[in-house]
Amino acid sequence: MSPRGGPAAAMIARAIYTAALALAAPLIVVRLLWRARRQPDYLRHLGERFGFHSCRRAGPLIWIHAVSVGETRAAQPLVKLLRRRFPGHQILLTHMTPTGRDTARKLFGDATLSAYLPYDYPCAMNRFLRHFAPDMGILMETEVWPNLVAACRRRSVPLLLVNARLSERSARRYGWLPSLARQSFGALTVAAQTAADATRLEALGARDVVVTGNVKFDILPPPEQLEAGRALRRQVGPRPVLLAASTREGEETLLLDAFRGNAPPGALLVIVPRHPQRFEAVARMVEAAGLELQRRSAREAIRPETRVLLGDSMGEMFAWYAACDVAYVGGSLLPLGGQNLIEACAVGVPVLVGPHTFNFAEATRQALECGAARRVGDAAELMRSARALLSDDARRSTMAAAGREFAARHRGAAARTVELVVAACGRRA
Repeated sequence: MSPRGGPAAAMIARAIYTAALALAAPLIVVRLLWRARRQPDYLRHLGERFGFHSCRRAGPLIWIHAVSVGETRAAQPLVKLLRRRFPGHQILLTHMTPTGRDTARKLFGDATLSAYLPYDYPCAMNRFLRHFAPDMGILMETEVWPNLVAACRRRSVPLLLVNARLSERSARRYGWLPSLARQSFGALTVAAQTAADATRLEALGARDVVVTGNVKFDILPPPEQLEAGRALRRQVGPRPVLLAASTREGEETLLLDAFRGNAPPGALLVIVPRHPQRFEAVARMVEAAGLELQRRSAREAIRPETRVLLGDSMGEMFAWYAACDVAYVGGSLLPLGGQNLIEACAVGVPVLVGPHTFNFAEATRQALECGAARRVGDAAELMRSARALLSDDARRSTMAAAGREFAARHRGAAARTVELVVAACGRRA
């Protein structure tokens, strides 16, 4: 078999992949139960994870798969434009996490359908497609599942991968089964975020690739959240506010140690964990560090003696950015790839990032180059940089302006993506 292989090689590879999934079924159930210990909602709608859905379409349907919170929020400008271009269609959003599903409910209410996408078993995917019969499918960012792609191809459902990003690390993983990757990516119309993403996707077999940019630039700060941020700021008073946004496991301990040893004078540290199931664990870390803690969920006035405010709420990230003076964007102190810094730039807050930003490599590079962000090597350097910025009003103002200009300059990806959807489906508005 050649490294690239042909249809027969791809068929064999997909059979091996499906057999491995079948063998892993008990582990999948165990993983669901384990995650349900922290998030009981993982045990709701279990049938949907195997293709048994109860909600039904009421007419022509566009389906968007957004695996979790970040992808669901990124879909927001696409949903808005698709509803304008396809007014007679319903929109179905599918997810893999309860937080993604809850985010869709908060963003769109009853204007869209929401469900879980089944695990990538052929029978489950066939049931899903038979039940909803979508006119087209849109996969957000990196969600490419071989049996799903094959099922859509058999049913002649146009399938697009949009806002597509692929790090070198992910590309290597897909490369373990090159014939299967080429068959899967070759069946998609792809809207890539950057030229580097497009090159990596084409190397895996994608043929119809267009660089459209990152739709996350098209997410505008909601006025009500900006006002909520200003209200939070008034509660804090004149104290400087350092925000640690979308922190990941392992980072909070580093941040708390650095803050305790070298906190900016009088500063309030706000920690907003990326995953809500970790709220309690992070609260215990703060208490173990001997720092006075308050929780956002308590909705109490912020006390002068409070050192750490835990952002244990959902859907308020723009408000947190609007309330702070400097923001560290998490997932980047440890080799986790980093989180989205575009929202912070759009609000106009100076950004600090760690050394590991491969998930948002291009956006981070551009933000660093234009002066909207600074890179730090570790938590100690982060705290030193935060101290310097909090004592330099002029520098913060310059970084804030650079961030707003950077975010505005890159808008338009959602409109370009929707035009690609229209073309791929043979529709003309």
